[in-house]
Amino acid sequence: MTATCNTANNNIDLTKVKPYGDTLNDGQMEFAFTLPVPYGDEANEAAKNYVKQMGVNEPSCVYSKDMGGGFTFFIVYGKAQHTIDYTTIKVPKVDVEIMDRVECGEYIEQNIKREVVMVGASTGTDAHTVGIDAIMNMKGFHGHFGLERFKGVNAINMGSQVPNEELIAKAIEVKADAILVSQTVTQKDVHIQNLTNMVELMEAEGVRDKILLICGGPRISHELAQELGYDAGFGPHTYAEHVASYVITEIVKRGRI
Repeated sequence: MTATCNTANNNIDLTKVKPYGDTLNDGQMEFAFTLPVPYGDEANEAAKNYVKQMGVNEPSCVYSKDMGGGFTFFIVYGKAQHTIDYTTIKVPKVDVEIMDRVECGEYIEQNIKREVVMVGASTGTDAHTVGIDAIMNMKGFHGHFGLERFKGVNAINMGSQVPNEELIAKAIEVKADAILVSQTVTQKDVHIQNLTNMVELMEAEGVRDKILLICGGPRISHELAQELGYDAGFGPHTYAEHVASYVITEIVKRGRI
């Protein structure tokens, strides 16, 4: 039986999904990229040829801009020919029932019966605090309060550019239940190196199995986090309640009351 999805007027075959532009299955896509070539007609043709070699038909360069220094930025439209079977896609996710701020406080009071301590920071050379602040600071982000406002939670935000060693030392000092690591800068996979170093240092200190280790950021997924040795990973569109729900249920599940 073919898997389908009913929309307004269409019966979509989820085993053969294509991009949608003006009409269903027209394959229309938009590509935005830069090539190290000087601005001009030849550059536009190079952009179209590049997209065509990706298996896209009828490429059309609708915009180009001289970026200086022999670089040109392009926007190219084209028609993709490939399809994907949406029904076969499986994405590892943090398996937890999300509780709101009040429910988290009640869960802590009823099941843990003590203060839950979480220490977080943007570590290494990462100077961005927007991610860790959104999760930990009282005001939170986008209408979602941060962990500082959660009843029963002691949230310690150490800020940015915190060496991994200092974050671990602070967690040990305050007997933290969880360490939250935020990584925004990802050029040349610097976040992978820093996150890996964090795990190695915790193992060397003998505390990796005693403290929940969580990472988050725009290019973080739960799958990547687990591959690197973390307990959980939270990417875009996740908030303090997601992190809190995971931490407090894991504390109970692991008998760390």
